[in-house]
Amino acid sequence: MTPGLDEQGNLDDLFAATYEELRHLASAVKGRDRSVTLNPTALVHEAWIKLSGSAGLAAMSKLHFKRMAARAMRQVLIDSARRRNTLKRGSDPLLVTIDAFEAQTMAVGAELLALDGVLEELARMNQRQAMIVENRFFGGLEFGEIAELLKISEATVFRDWRVARAWLAQEFRRD
Repeated sequence: MTPGLDEQGNLDDLFAATYEELRHLASAVKGRDRSVTLNPTALVHEAWIKLSGSAGLAAMSKLHFKRMAARAMRQVLIDSARRRNTLKRGSDPLLVTIDAFEAQTMAVGAELLALDGVLEELARMNQRQAMIVENRFFGGLEFGEIAELLKISEATVFRDWRVARAWLAQEFRRD
């Protein structure tokens, strides 16, 4: 459902108020993942395109909006990695030579896809822990912000973060 004119205006205002924070976050995410071919501005804009058609976002707090933007950026990054992975498997009819940088980029993209898969598995087991990881990694939120967002104590967020990180590390070692 597309938002109405007033709601779209409120959503635009919320996006404008958080734009610099989102751009900084996108820059940090891009720095961690060399396979991201989008620059931070493009990543934020792609996330905005995903969000702008959603109804109900304009009534959210700035913190909730940042969480939704983080999820949208995660989706944009995963979609991009999947497209690169598809090309890598031979869907592209052109013969392409891959230099060391491109090979490394594809490997990191595969790691991002692996992280997404493991996060989905974690979400099936413990939704709250998965949300904490997503908010920390993709959203750049602090423990206090996550606690406020999830309406739990900061100590609980920190404990869940430690448990989730240990579980993720175990899963990646297994792979």
